[in-house]
Amino acid sequence: MKAFIFAAGLGTRLRPLTLDRPKALVEVAGKTLLERTFDTLKEAGFTDFVVNVHHFADQIVDYLAANGNFGCNVAVSDEREMLLDTGGAIKAARDLLGDEPFLVHNVDIISNLDVRSFVSGGLDGALARLVVSDRQSSRKLLFDAEDCLCGWHNYKTGETKGLAASEPELVSRALAFSGIHLISPEVFSLMERWPAKFSIIDFYLAQSYSRSILAAVPENFILKDMGTPEAVAAFKGLL
Repeated sequence: MKAFIFAAGLGTRLRPLTLDRPKALVEVAGKTLLERTFDTLKEAGFTDFVVNVHHFADQIVDYLAANGNFGCNVAVSDEREMLLDTGGAIKAARDLLGDEPFLVHNVDIISNLDVRSFVSGGLDGALARLVVSDRQSSRKLLFDAEDCLCGWHNYKTGETKGLAASEPELVSRALAFSGIHLISPEVFSLMERWPAKFSIIDFYLAQSYSRSILAAVPENFILKDMGTPEAVAAFKGLL
């Protein structure tokens, strides 16, 4: 199984730390976010990786080379010409990801997730399994009683998307997405009619009318979003 590390983002919320480097190379407690993600996934048994690049792309490519790809097989998905958003990034990396299920992990997320256990749980016939948790967030995914995705809600604007917009009684719980998901290669054929740039959440919502996208809710889950300079400065570990 391959792991896809999302490292292409502009890191706008991380400015000024990202004015001269990509967010993947921002250091948190003495170690770059990219190295931290590699360490986490290598510990879970991953050896084959795809990393997408856009913002200061050359720095990431050079960093990987200077570190011997952290002893792994690494392919770079080049988005220099256009940042493709989360769904478009997956679609563009089709040839690199292959025809088996794959893991996607945002580079700016640090958590205590037992990745090996999560992956070993498989997809159970679903199109994807999303690591989610009950934590504070202005935007949450909505799940029915069977833990199948049925919508999305923005608590600031009141907007609801997906089946829950017309059938709110379906909603059993609202959970925040972690940026970690296990995905079936079936998504590629479903993405063929989608544009080059699109959100994976919008894609999931569209597919949820006919396919299962499941919630994975780890016990005692701790997640730290390193999306702001304040979060980076305050990070002392997960406990």
